[in-house]
Amino acid sequence: MAVEWRYQLRVGTYLAKQKLLRRKHFPLVLELEPLFACNLSCTGCGKIQHPASVLKQRMSVDDALAAVKECGAPVVAIAGGEPLMHPQIHEIVNELTKRKKFVILCTNGLLLQKKLKNFTPSPYFTFVLHIDGLRERHDAVVEKEGTFDECVRAFHAAKAAGFRVGTNSTFFNNDSPQDVIDILTFLNDDLKVDQIQLSPGYAYEKAPDQEHFLAVQETREMFAKVFAEGRRKKFRLNHSPVFLDFLEGKKELACTAWGIPSYSLFGWQKPCYLMSDGYVSSYKELVETTDWDSYGRGKDPRCANCMAHCGYETSAVLATIGSLKESIRAVREA
Repeated sequence: MAVEWRYQLRVGTYLAKQKLLRRKHFPLVLELEPLFACNLSCTGCGKIQHPASVLKQRMSVDDALAAVKECGAPVVAIAGGEPLMHPQIHEIVNELTKRKKFVILCTNGLLLQKKLKNFTPSPYFTFVLHIDGLRERHDAVVEKEGTFDECVRAFHAAKAAGFRVGTNSTFFNNDSPQDVIDILTFLNDDLKVDQIQLSPGYAYEKAPDQEHFLAVQETREMFAKVFAEGRRKKFRLNHSPVFLDFLEGKKELACTAWGIPSYSLFGWQKPCYLMSDGYVSSYKELVETTDWDSYGRGKDPRCANCMAHCGYETSAVLATIGSLKESIRAVREA
């Protein structure tokens, strides 16, 4: 609870400052990708499709810290690839937590037990394990048998060592509502993870499997059934009520991709990490040269079925703080 209030206070203060300064575009979460290499080949991800010469590259600690400083976002989500394959990833994390950035390290868990000794528990740091279903389903998605069990063992090891551990689950159109309910119940009641994140399978254009991404109506129908009968309030979901309303089709939101910019080995990606409309060398250039109004559903056909967090989490946060009613609801449901 102390960690949650620390986070809410920091982010709330940051948002109030942006409003006071009348900034239209500002970062809330920096998506930092210090490498593209991975030890898995998930069907819904295209990162390892890069050439071998790119997969061998690792972002330097100095470059990572410079990007975070330049961007100024209070939260940094470290993804990839598999971040734990980066030999200096613990240095990046430790330097960021020293600067009181909230750091989320997303991992498939296969290397976590081996690397755990390099990290120090902190209220500013959370491991987030990718778990996309119960054993059979998860292992099929990541294309490696035994991954689910290893992920569960890694979870228990990290918790025993004093770390905050959350999970992230991505769902596709070959997942049934009951599949989603089953894995959320397992994560919430059996593993008792600190926080659960979820996402509809987004149309990542480099992914090997393009047939199973969820369309907008499919997403709404799925989550309406998943959250029915009061289940939504039972799960420790790391999302605002407004974003969950959005997933269920109860509320419409406009895309605010500028709120979660992506920085990788190639630079700052336009407009978000799901689309590749080029890269620029500075965050300032990203904000000032990207035509943000040309993206989103009804504007760009590539965005037609997107309900991903990188486009709509910031939208939900802004809708929450812009309404006294929604702000009170967010506090009550936290």
